[in-house]
Parts: sequence; structure tokens; C-alpha cells
Amino acid sequence: MARLRYTYLGLAGALLFFCASLTPSLLPRGWLFQGLIGGLLAAVGYGAGVLGGWLARWISGRPALPVPSRTAWRVLAGAAAVLIVVFLWLGSGWQAQIHRLVGLSPPPRAVYLLSLLPAAVLLVVVIGLARLVRRGTHALTGLLGRGVAAPAARALGVAAMAVLLVVVANGLLVRGLFRAADRTFAAVNSETQPDVAAPVSAYRSGGPGSLLSWASLGNQGRTFIGGGPSAADLRDFSGRPPAEPIRVYAGLDSAGTPIERAELAVRELERTGGFSRAVLCLITTTGTGWVNAQGVDPLEYLYNGDTALVSMQYSYLPSVISFLVDRDRARAAGRALVDEVYGVWSRLPADRRPKLLVFGESLGSFGSEAAFSGDGDIRNRVDGMLLVGPPSSNELWRRFVEDRDPGTPEVLPHYERGRMIRFAADPAADLARPATPWDRPRVVYLQYPSDPITWWSPGLALSRPDWLAERRGHDVLPAMRWYPLITWAQVSADMAVSNDVPPGHGHNFGAAPVTAWAEIAPPPGWTAERTAALTDLIAD
Repeated sequence: MARLRYTYLGLAGALLFFCASLTPSLLPRGWLFQGLIGGLLAAVGYGAGVLGGWLARWISGRPALPVPSRTAWRVLAGAAAVLIVVFLWLGSGWQAQIHRLVGLSPPPRAVYLLSLLPAAVLLVVVIGLARLVRRGTHALTGLLGRGVAAPAARALGVAAMAVLLVVVANGLLVRGLFRAADRTFAAVNSETQPDVAAPVSAYRSGGPGSLLSWASLGNQGRTFIGGGPSAADLRDFSGRPPAEPIRVYAGLDSAGTPIERAELAVRELERTGGFSRAVLCLITTTGTGWVNAQGVDPLEYLYNGDTALVSMQYSYLPSVISFLVDRDRARAAGRALVDEVYGVWSRLPADRRPKLLVFGESLGSFGSEAAFSGDGDIRNRVDGMLLVGPPSSNELWRRFVEDRDPGTPEVLPHYERGRMIRFAADPAADLARPATPWDRPRVVYLQYPSDPITWWSPGLALSRPDWLAERRGHDVLPAMRWYPLITWAQVSADMAVSNDVPPGHGHNFGAAPVTAWAEIAPPPGWTAERTAALTDLIAD
């Protein structure tokens, strides 16, 4: 090891962080993904060990720490052999349990031995890159030292290298990646899915008489407009002649600003008669402009087509990128749509208004929330709201969770004894709690204990959250613990696979919105049996 010039404390830190990477997190992972996470965390551990050695030298005033003896290296090598084998065995067992917990068949435990290879390669690569940066800093310091004193040269060299790295990372890598993503997804936005065709109905945007062209709706807008149950589907489910559902959508190319798109959507609602339907639902999309059919189709079945669904696009980037660069756009879109629609709706006679509902999923829930200042504002302006898989950045969600009733857990809190706002993982059971009157309007947050989108936050790196201090949620392994930095990295990695699990776990909510809508805004005569039948239909 000494000949390879890896430091003793660095390797010790890498060993500890790699072992910690094998501890359980929220979602299952395969051996390759585990190896990549293990390698990155091992590199962080190596850096932490090197930093610890530097701090020890600085505090002690010694130019160098004692050189580890051969015995010390042998002890480290022996400890590494034992700990890696033990934690790989434990980690594979934890992974098997997590797989079963979310309804997946676990891979053979021995396959996780393969994770050592990508972890080792990634560790070596990251350390090599870090050493190149260090050598560059030394070279820069040497050049500066020809003209200024050595201490000043070192300070200037470090500062100059830091600035250079920030400029390169932000200017070349980050901006370059965003530009590439922008070009890629702009091209995708212009495409149309093979099974989607322009509507022939005047009740849909892009159809006959529409104020919006089919081309301006974007990829996801065209999919939304072309989707939903047909008249035959509605008739088969209800046994009665249906109304033709109204769907309105304004794409990025439909108008230049969020307010202009919202105004255009309102004019389209007026053209199609959306304000005379039984239900009018305002939808904030995810980053690409996507609307989850399983979240909104149930309303058209509940009301046998006597509905108007309206949405608008604010980005064509995936949510993971939009979360970083387009959150202000999501906020602006949510506010514009709610404000413009509410402005017309509120002037209608009270007995002629449709039920005004709001829906948002993931980043869409962030945008939907942004239209309201608090629970009082929600109560005064809408008839119901369903927010699915809220990110921790949702301001109102965070406020309600932090102000939850004493004794209720963070993963499934009660707020103001469930008077208006309720949280559910299993809507059929959870929305009945607490056993107190549930007033209208009704607001429901659907959230799973194993959803990293909901539970990730920057603060997770340095402080233990309540959801890991309390009893674990139903689909989270009881063995999961909080570790500084480690848990933050684990949950960050979980976000990449949050949809790659069966419905009912992670960020995959399946047909759960059916029961939520049936509780928020049931039509007259609706029954639990109809909810069960519709859930089965939407889940297919």
C-alpha cells in the first residue's frame, strides 16, 4: 500500500465509508449501482481521512505525523479484508430484505461481491483526479512564489485553483450539460408519440376551433390531450351516456410567458364550456410538461365525463433537472394558472360554479402549492386539492409537517386533527384517520415512507430527521440508521431509482389517486364499491 502512495488515514477513511455505503437505505439497488455508490463514498472517506491527518498536523504543530509501521499497515489490511467481507454479507442481506419489502425478488446475495470492482475503479479514478488538482496547485504556487512571499503564494495558488475549478465546473461542465440537455429535450418536445393523433373534438386543445395549435402543445401536452378515457370507456364503467370530457393544455410554444399561457388556457376553457362542467381541475405538470394519467383520469370516470382538466407547460426538462433550474418557473406556472382561472370562476354565481380542484405530482405539487399562501387561502379559494409525492422543498407541506399534531410521526402526520388537510400512504385506511370530522374543502398529500423525493433535503447531511428518529415507515427497513453525510448520499442515490419499484413504494403511486379523489370530491351516490372497481380499472 505504501508503495502506491495512498495515505494510511485516507485508506482507513475509505474503508469506513465504503462499509457505510452498504448499510440499508430507502430503496433496493443492484450490484453495479451499489458499486458506484460505494466507490464515490469511499473517495469521500479517503478525502476525509486525508483532511483529518492535515488537521492533526496543524493542531499539533508537527510538520508530519509518524509514518505507520508495517504492522499498522498489516492491521489495516486485515481489518479491511474482514470488514469488507462482513459488510458485503450484511449489505446483501439488507438488500434482500428491502427487495422483498417493496415486492421485488432479490438477486443472489453472492452477486454483490461484484460491486467491489466498480467501487475500486471509481475510488482510484477520483483520487487520481484529486491528485492532478493538487499537483496543479503546487505548480501554480511555485510560479507565484517567484514574485511574492511563500505564504502569500500558497494562499494565492489555492485561491486561484479554487476559482479555476469553479469556473470550469460551472462554466464548462454544468452549463455545457444543461445546454446539451436543453437541446436534447427541446427536440423531444417537438416529437409526438406514435399512438397520439390530433383531436377531432372541439372540446380539446389543438382540435377544431381551438385557440391553440396542435404543434404548440409540445410532446407531453399532445399526449395529455390525446389521452384519457373514451366515451365508450366511460359508458362501460358508468352504464350511462357520458358527457365528452374537456381537456385544455397550453404548451411552451403556445405563448411567451406563464401569465400569457394561463390567459390563453382560460380563454380556451371559456370556448369549450369548461366553466359549466361539474368539475374543473387545475393541474401543474412535472418538468417535461407531463401529466400522470393515473392521477387525473379517475376524475373523468368519477363524473362520467362532466369534467374540464386544464394544464400548461413551463419546461421541457426532466424533473430532476427542472428541480435545479426551473423551480421558479414551476412556481410561476402554478400561481398563474390558479390565479387566472380563479379570477373567472369566482365571478360566476355560486350555484353555477364547477367544483374547483387542484392536482400536482412531484415537482407539480411544488408549483400547485405555490399558488396559495397557506391553509386559509386554500380553504377560501378551492374545493379540494390532491398533491402526490411532494418534495421536501414544498413550503406549505414542510410547514404542515413541522406543525403536526404532537405524537404523530413525520412520515404520516396529522395536522390540526385532520380538519382539512390529511396525509396518506394507503388512502383507503389512512384518510379515515384521525377519527374526527373532515371538513370541506379537503386536501390530501399522498406520500410513501420509502420515497426519497419526499425525504431528501440538504439538511439530511448534517442532522438526523424525525423520520429516522421515529419508528420507520411500513416500507422502510427498521435497520436503516442516520449517519452524517452517508445517509444524505444514500438517499440522493435512491432518487435516481425512485420510480423503478412497484406501485405503492418509492415515487410510484399507481392507482392510489383514485381513492384520494373519491374522498376529496365524490360525486353524488358514489360508493366504496365503485372506488374499488375504478381502482382496479386504473391500475390495469
